[in-house]
Amino acid sequence: MYKPNKRHLQPLLISNVNDLPEKHQRRLEHSWAGVFYREFFCRLKEEPFAVLFADLPSRPNTPVNVLVGLDALKAGFGWSDEELYDHFVFDVQVRFALGYRDLKEGEFDLRTLYNFRRRLSHYNQAHGVNLLSAAFADITDQQITAFTVHTGKQRMDSTQIASHILDASRLELAVEAIQRLTRLLKLGDLERYAELLAPFSQGDAGQYVYRIKGKDALADHLLAAGKVLFQLLQGLAAAVAQEPVYQVVQRFLDENYRVLESQVQAKEPQELASGSLQSLDDLEATYRQKGNRFYKGYVANLTETCDPQNSLQLITAVQVAPNNTGDADLLVEVLPELKERTDLETLYADGGYGSPEADEALSRARVELHQTGIRGKDPNPQKLNLSNLTFDVDEHDQPVQVTCSRCRSPVPGSRPGA
Repeated sequence: MYKPNKRHLQPLLISNVNDLPEKHQRRLEHSWAGVFYREFFCRLKEEPFAVLFADLPSRPNTPVNVLVGLDALKAGFGWSDEELYDHFVFDVQVRFALGYRDLKEGEFDLRTLYNFRRRLSHYNQAHGVNLLSAAFADITDQQITAFTVHTGKQRMDSTQIASHILDASRLELAVEAIQRLTRLLKLGDLERYAELLAPFSQGDAGQYVYRIKGKDALADHLLAAGKVLFQLLQGLAAAVAQEPVYQVVQRFLDENYRVLESQVQAKEPQELASGSLQSLDDLEATYRQKGNRFYKGYVANLTETCDPQNSLQLITAVQVAPNNTGDADLLVEVLPELKERTDLETLYADGGYGSPEADEALSRARVELHQTGIRGKDPNPQKLNLSNLTFDVDEHDQPVQVTCSRCRSPVPGSRPGA
């Protein structure tokens, strides 16, 4: 049963915090813990999260603002869940940040936090509403008003986020897929497929790949694994086709092999899409090459105010997507929300955010984009490039003269008034 948390608004008269010397109490209130309590914890609206709890008489929920606050602190400090729980139990600053003034208040089991995360995920999948994202946006909007932050000028940039997965080869994934399908087999099926599965049951997938030497041998084993996968999927379709493991393995086979009249062929590496499976556990992580580096995982896109008049700058939007999502696509996606929530007029970004779709979205939103560069290769210094030309325009922005910066003279064929 949902119950709002108002207890922190009436602090205890006798508590561990009150037992501290007065100067230490002041230091605690002015530390990061006091700022977090005032500017995040107290601004968090719990009511939208009521949909996660049963609407009938039952045991009250652990306070929503405490659970959300704990996950925010975990992300900020980089704690594991166990470290997070230890800080909650023993750390006066953490407890102060979450509205508790005594070590005996607010006891709950770590499993409660896991259940809360699961409910958030299920609600997002069922209704397409990310309650955490909406809560953070609301807190930011309150802070913008409270601190009079100018939002007309903002900047945007993206960064790669590595998925917490093994950097496995295609063959390693194929062997792991075979071993996972094997676990779905009943005793009779295990005996029927025993000879087929024997080469792949000696150790884990990494050990299997370690024993193979040479590029040609790897290709042969990849093909052999694909044939076994195809045969297993065919044989198990009637019994376990609805099992998540079966569906993941079927996707892996479709992405990495061609099946023509029951003949299996491994696709060449260059034939694989960037969105193909990088792991049998993380189904959304994708592959991306950026410069000379390769990434498997996600991209985070952040937007932040950047007006020089502001005494502090605030992050106004955070997006996370598979890393084969282009920067320009992320801009198009978030622009309507930014325009609705803030007074955005000018956006600063790098060259990756330009595209015809982005230009159209910016025009509709009446937002001016300033890019630090443009996509493409560096110009050849041995040749004349567009960047060497200066265009003089009239009052209607029509070009009237083109000047070459190399020769400092008008380009032949261009003249004032032309």
